[in-house]
Amino acid sequence: MSDFCVDVHDLTKKFGDFAAVDGVSFQIPYGSIFGFLGPNGAGKSTTIRMLLGILPISSGSGKVLGLDIRTQSQQIRSRVGYMSQKFSLYEDLTVVENLNFFAGVQGLPPTLAQARREHLVKLCRLEEYQQQLAFHLPGGIRQRLAFAVALLHDPDIIFLDEPTGAVDPALRRYFWDIIVQLSRSGKTVMVTTHYMDEVERCDQICFIAAGRLIAQGSPSQIKEKALPGQMYHFVPKKRLEALDFLTSQGWMAAPFPSGNRIRFLVPSGVSVEENQWQSVRDQAQGAVEATEATLEDVFIALQRQGA
Repeated sequence: MSDFCVDVHDLTKKFGDFAAVDGVSFQIPYGSIFGFLGPNGAGKSTTIRMLLGILPISSGSGKVLGLDIRTQSQQIRSRVGYMSQKFSLYEDLTVVENLNFFAGVQGLPPTLAQARREHLVKLCRLEEYQQQLAFHLPGGIRQRLAFAVALLHDPDIIFLDEPTGAVDPALRRYFWDIIVQLSRSGKTVMVTTHYMDEVERCDQICFIAAGRLIAQGSPSQIKEKALPGQMYHFVPKKRLEALDFLTSQGWMAAPFPSGNRIRFLVPSGVSVEENQWQSVRDQAQGAVEATEATLEDVFIALQRQGA
């Protein structure tokens, strides 16, 4: 058996002359959390749908759980959980009715279906909503229900397409606590997200833009490769004036605002004179401090490189 739960090579999807996904290759080890990051329209959802056999691939190859995505999509779908970006459950059914219906679709025996339903109602904090129609549920509760349905049949791998896009910060953290628990129990999770702090919790990540992978590896590997050097930040006296000034300095890389601070990179091998540092300190309220690079820094740098 392969060491990889997902193994994809040169995966491509074209709609006419437009390549929504263009030659994508990656591997996901069993039991890991794999983050798929990119702007809207980058090809994240299209990639997942090809892996599930929902969309036929144009070229390339791929396996999920050792099964070929071209010829064994039905077997793949029976062993995976999928939470789509758009709520796709039945709005005219209650929470319990949705869970019972999808347990039947998955062919779970009644006793097992009841046990799984009771477990997931508690896990996803749905106790007080069990008899409510899905149509009347708030967005965050709908996400909890969709998550529970994706886990009903105890799948080997779970595909989560922006699962925390409509939830509050507390629930977002709770979702990720569950994702980490799933990984520790041996499940593999592939998740798309726009939240950089979430991506930091992944074992491996891929950045995708315009259908092409522009970076992949562990969070630390990607930071080191995309941003070699030292990151600094400071609180500016006048934000716009400080940005204009820093942008004109050729020895630093792409300063940008982050909260009430401005961040910039001094690339590896660049020697900075004292008068250059002083010109930066003149723009600051307080100290100019070294700091750790974040995946937000990486994402901005890659976008500015036109990758």
